[in-house]
Amino acid sequence: MANDDPLWPDELFQDLDRTGPVPIYFQISSRLETAIQSGAIPPGARLENEIAIGQRLGVSRPTIRRAIQEVVDKGLLVRRRGIGTQVVQGQVTRQVELTSLYEDLTSSHHAPGTIVLAHEVVPATEQIAAALGLEAGTDIVYLRRQRTTDGVPVAVLENYLPPEFGDITTEQLSERGLYQILRARGVAIQIAKQRIGARRAAGDESELLDIDRGGPVLTMERVAYDNSGRAIEFGHHCYRPDMYSFETTLVAK
Repeated sequence: MANDDPLWPDELFQDLDRTGPVPIYFQISSRLETAIQSGAIPPGARLENEIAIGQRLGVSRPTIRRAIQEVVDKGLLVRRRGIGTQVVQGQVTRQVELTSLYEDLTSSHHAPGTIVLAHEVVPATEQIAAALGLEAGTDIVYLRRQRTTDGVPVAVLENYLPPEFGDITTEQLSERGLYQILRARGVAIQIAKQRIGARRAAGDESELLDIDRGGPVLTMERVAYDNSGRAIEFGHHCYRPDMYSFETTLVAK
């Protein structure tokens, strides 16, 4: 739960060694990292601004900025527009398996949330039609959703479905994951082809993910097939890199 008031635990920094060989910025960043990992500074807590921290500790603003940036680079803090520097809620690490983001968040004890941004029938482009095994121009279902975890934006999801799924409702999409909805309809999702990459945020993605304009995002493109080998979903998604990562196990042959 995010703290409404800025936080800076003075007691953690009272005995900084100002004459020894270890740089002050490194001492501050190390103690800040330890405090976050131990829970002394809880997930969602917002730190005081750099000027206030520098005045409290009697060190320069550039020193504080460098110390905080060290912790930001390790993925423990995030700078959020209009909010300041905040402890991350906990990065979502996703196994590269045939599951949905909603299912992964639920199984890892995060609280998933969904805002449906688009839910409409559109003609399939050549690329999407080829992915779904349809004729170009065929009416298909287009979905665009913002996914959050514990109230923090983590992904923008775009999915294309064959026309028979046109009766899926916005209410269902707001309350459940897409794969849950499909399985409830008797769809047996058997296999998928998937590509993972990275790029700069485009369009309104920076705003939806609450990141710097044009900042980096992780991407995933997937075509999922049912047990008859028919394509039943094509998706391309983007994720906040400070809140999300993919994990896989590699075995030597």
